[in-house]
Parts: sequence; C-alpha cells; structure tokens
Amino acid sequence: MFSLFLKIFKTPDNVVFLSNNEINQKAVLTTLKELESKIKKLFHGSLAIRQIDSGSDNATEQELVALSNSFYDVERFGIHFVASPRHADMLLITGPMTRNMIKAVKRAYEATPSPKVVVTVGDDAENGGIWQGSYAVSDGVSNILPVHYHIPGDPPSPTVILSSLLKILQIVESKTLKS
Repeated sequence: MFSLFLKIFKTPDNVVFLSNNEINQKAVLTTLKELESKIKKLFHGSLAIRQIDSGSDNATEQELVALSNSFYDVERFGIHFVASPRHADMLLITGPMTRNMIKAVKRAYEATPSPKVVVTVGDDAENGGIWQGSYAVSDGVSNILPVHYHIPGDPPSPTVILSSLLKILQIVESKTLKS
C-alpha cells in the first residue's frame, strides 16, 4: 500500500492546477445572473431542459453534468434538467445522430410542447464529428429535426454552454419582442 502512495506522490502530472484566468468566477456568476433574469422574463422563472444523447462519446454530457456541481449550480438560477420531453421548454441534443436513435429523438421532439427550442451541443451533433459519413450515423441532428441553435465545441466547456445559452435566450427574447 505504501508503494502505491509513493508512486502517486512521485508522479508529477497527478494534479492539474488551473490559473485564475482559466475560470473566472465573477464572469461565470455574471453570466448566471443574466441567465436568471432572462429565464424569469421568458419562462416565468424556470427553464426546463431535456437533454438527449443521440449517440455521443459522453464528453459533452460530462460538461453538462458539471453545470450541476457546486461551482456552477445552475438549478438555483432557474435551469432544470427534466426527465420527460413533455415537461421541457428546450431540447439539448448531443452526439451524432445514430441510426438507432432517430425514432427516439423524433418521438421526444414530437412530445415537447410548442414553442420548442432545439439546441445541438458539440461538434458531433452539428455535423457528425469524426463519425461523419459512417454507416452508423445520419451525421448531424439537423438532417432529422429542425435545429434552431448550435453550441460549438468538442466538447464545449460549461462556461461556453452557459454563455451560449445566454445568447440563445437573448435571441429568443428579441424574437418575442418583435412578434
């Protein structure tokens, strides 16, 4: 047992230190506060998101899960991940559209009440990523469903996801004001 601890402590890359520039807490908090005000205005305080994995490698899902950790804690700002598309305001779809998920994703889309917002997250969802052209995938989600917005990255970090959600809600707000 002692030799295992000795090996861990001798290995130089077992701890990764982040500089203060990589994650700016004030910027994240500002983004979350702006998101909260948009969500209160547009969705009466609660944005319900149904996340669908259409065949990804789970990298993007890990970043989405990070939004619920104690650093971001998006629940307190009104963003809730729901289990049913019937309760969702927004669909977040990750991964390339695999052929065996097409029916399930279409059913989830149809079950989502209108007005529905469909957002693809990650480069795989946009165009199939490294699986593009494979027999197993139908490339991007937009080949199957109407996609309204895309959050780029492979995978996008939680801060990119949050700032992109803020931009999406700003666009949605401007469209509703024009109507």
